Amino acid sequence: MMQLFEMLETKVKAHQPTIVFPEGIDARVLGAAVRLKKDGLVTPIVIGPRGQIEETASANNIDVADLETIDPASYEGIEELVASFVERRKGKATEEQARALILKDVNTFGTMLVHTGKAEGLVSGAMHATGDTVRPALQIIKMQEGYKKTSGVFIMVRDDEQYVFADCAINIAPDANDLAENAIASAKTAKTFGIDPKVALLSFSTKGSAKSPETERVVEATRLAKERAPELAIDGELQFDAAFVPSVAKSKAPESDVAGQANVFIFPSLESGNIGYKIAQRLGGFEAIGPILQGLNKPVNDLSRGCNEEDVYKLAIITAAQAVEERQA
Repeated sequence: MMQLFEMLETKVKAHQPTIVFPEGIDARVLGAAVRLKKDGLVTPIVIGPRGQIEETASANNIDVADLETIDPASYEGIEELVASFVERRKGKATEEQARALILKDVNTFGTMLVHTGKAEGLVSGAMHATGDTVRPALQIIKMQEGYKKTSGVFIMVRDDEQYVFADCAINIAPDANDLAENAIASAKTAKTFGIDPKVALLSFSTKGSAKSPETERVVEATRLAKERAPELAIDGELQFDAAFVPSVAKSKAPESDVAGQANVFIFPSLESGNIGYKIAQRLGGFEAIGPILQGLNKPVNDLSRGCNEEDVYKLAIITAAQAVEERQA
């Protein structure tokens, strides 16, 4: 884990991307933002009334004197945000509705800062449900070209082992196109974390050992992913043992360039992905980092409401690393 974050810190330190934190009245967020700035990793913008921020900081012995804060109620650029929101939503909101929403909802306000280029990424969720963080991102930042849906990945870490598990957080019943998008996006995420991706689309069947609508969906997803990203090492359908264990791969998928050496695992449903990562976490002793959202035009990531300051700190570094990748793309 330390090696992973040392690598990410090295990546972001030279750039110090601007990351917005909409939940500035939360002590966990404030503490992480101050540390990130002090460590020279991120340029944080914290959202909230300055008086409330200072009150929270004082109660928790946090020095916010050098922290940039924005109170939506007194933000001088509000009209620019309103105009940009109306244009982005293409007639789905009037200026009055846009202004009311931006001033009322800190996640929408923060997302608009990202959309208009005043920040490069957003971290929220310490005080809000996942939908409150993701919805504005989907409506305003939207998906990258070639992607229709965002997906959520976990980086699974144990000692020097690192794997990507997806989708474990967002899409309940992905179709073949969703799985193909997920495979390609997850390979990109793997590269952000210094992993050379070998992507396995998982099933309960390996190379036709069983046939059903479920296995055929994974076969079609594999075809689509290979067609769209021929430069990537992607294969399926593979059972987990065939994807991961070299001796099993020789028996079940001897022609595969992924079987037996996969490090990015695409689960066929949210049900299987969520169960799979938690088994690895609880029985296998892996630390699960995420969920990390992928496929958006700019990085937006969601915290758990049960998070601690360290979780905020680490997710901000991950978000900053994604922002650096976007800069360099």
